[in-house]
Amino acid sequence: MSRITVIGGTGYAGSAIVAEAAARGHQVTALSRSLPEAPIPNVAYVQGDATDEATLSAPIEGADVVVGALAPRGPLAGTFRDAYSTVARLADASGVRLFVVGGYSSLRPAPGADRFVTDLSHIPAELHDEIRAGAALIIEDLPATPATLDWVFVSPALRFGSRMPGERLGRYRLGDDVAVQPEDGGAISAADYALGFVDLIEKGDHHRAQVNLGH
Repeated sequence: MSRITVIGGTGYAGSAIVAEAAARGHQVTALSRSLPEAPIPNVAYVQGDATDEATLSAPIEGADVVVGALAPRGPLAGTFRDAYSTVARLADASGVRLFVVGGYSSLRPAPGADRFVTDLSHIPAELHDEIRAGAALIIEDLPATPATLDWVFVSPALRFGSRMPGERLGRYRLGDDVAVQPEDGGAISAADYALGFVDLIEKGDHHRAQVNLGH
């Protein structure tokens, strides 16, 4: 069993990953700005600001794996990439594996094709900044980290989020940086995304790579 710290552990993706990891017997710590109304049993909750290095240090240093489940909007709209830069630096210094909840737009429709983020003309303009910030992690920031940092960037299918929760099917399909359902973007529930996510942590088959999960 691993010691897993989930930063953003009460959000949509983060809370599902926390629940899945705890159900498998991992020692889970969830760091978030606010505490949950319904805490998951056997999870240690830490309230704090993910942009504060002092807050991040202890939960990361004491982990085997750190999961970044932050959203590039709201309070983190202007500091999202900086927060992840700090998380990556602390994880590298502690020899901790880093798994990041990504977005669909950083994927490609086919091998070698441009990423979806290169053309956002069909997406409302007010969403462009957060989409680009999220994609920048895998396009620029994570590849530029020291080779000693072991990271995996895990993108979900297009239809993933609290406004389209989906059902737990108990299965998923795994792809690399090419979307597993490029025709319509596909979908995946939080529960099945978490299922695949914790499988990736446990198997440890991917290193400094982007993968994606879809039904």
